[in-house]
Amino acid sequence: MASQSPFPTLPATIAWREDALYLLDQTRLPQESVVERVTTVEEVWRWIHELRVRGAPAIGVAAAYGLCVAMQPARQGTLGEFHAALKQHAAYLDSARPTAVNLSWGLKRLMRVAQRADAADAKALYELLVAEAVQIHEEDQAICAGIGEHGLSLIKPGCGVLTHCNAGALATTGLGTATAPLYMAHQKGIAFRVFADETRPLLQGARLTAYELQQAGLDVTLITDSMAASMMAQGLVNVVIVGTDRVAANGDFANKIGTLSVAIAARYYNIPFYVACPSSTLDLQTASGADIVIEERRDHEVTHLGGRGIAPPAIRVRNPAFDVTPHDLVTGFITERGVVEQPFEKNLAALFAAGGGAS
Repeated sequence: MASQSPFPTLPATIAWREDALYLLDQTRLPQESVVERVTTVEEVWRWIHELRVRGAPAIGVAAAYGLCVAMQPARQGTLGEFHAALKQHAAYLDSARPTAVNLSWGLKRLMRVAQRADAADAKALYELLVAEAVQIHEEDQAICAGIGEHGLSLIKPGCGVLTHCNAGALATTGLGTATAPLYMAHQKGIAFRVFADETRPLLQGARLTAYELQQAGLDVTLITDSMAASMMAQGLVNVVIVGTDRVAANGDFANKIGTLSVAIAARYYNIPFYVACPSSTLDLQTASGADIVIEERRDHEVTHLGGRGIAPPAIRVRNPAFDVTPHDLVTGFITERGVVEQPFEKNLAALFAAGGGAS
């Protein structure tokens, strides 16, 4: 299976071919584009943990396929042995990263298939898991397209769009979430400009968003995170669209560190602030942002840049990978089913509780 791609020069983020998982190493972009075959559960865990595959939707797809990879040796055992190994490997993969809900969401979907299946043997059960993983992959591509269609009206001729981190094609297996409306508007010939925050400390905006938008032929300008408010003050930004790794039931959401600052600045300058939210990233079981676990990463990511130290030795460091933006700073959530406006707790539940959000 190949991903939809807005440009022909970049390989699929994730591919499943002939019972094998292939992942694009995003830590090596934009200098080089390298796809590797990942063959063990330990390798899948490391790829997710090290952000070699990243972006909430892509993590969900990778986790589903990764669990299939983990279960390949168990195909020759008994059904009881298969179920025991499945539970163990799912728990292990779920520990790779704590904030993005898609990781546990993808794994739980496969676990439910296994629990409900009436398979004759372990091999048949494995094939059911693969079919579910492929279904998750196909759904992700369709969700990206749906978000693009519902967010398209936000992109006006001549407008300026600000985005933070990478919620693009590289973060999904389709057109991206926050970028999907941008790609669709570009395909329709609408002229607009994009400002991409560099997104310290790992520079996903500079390395990934600016790269993929440039490759697709969009009018994109890279700025440092500290320039965002200044661009707004100059009247260059008309709408902000960001992605998310987890949306709580009340509309609070977690996204890459720095998103909260962008939302506060957008409110000050009366700029609409939208969040692209696939149903797989909506967590109706988490009441508010206060309940979202925030991943804290290594000091080295802050104290070094390009392999070189940029800070005093032994300096104390904080490195939360995400921050939580309160729902009252959000204009609306762009989902594959439509744009959801305030009150979010009522409207998100009404749109997704019957069969949508992650659990």
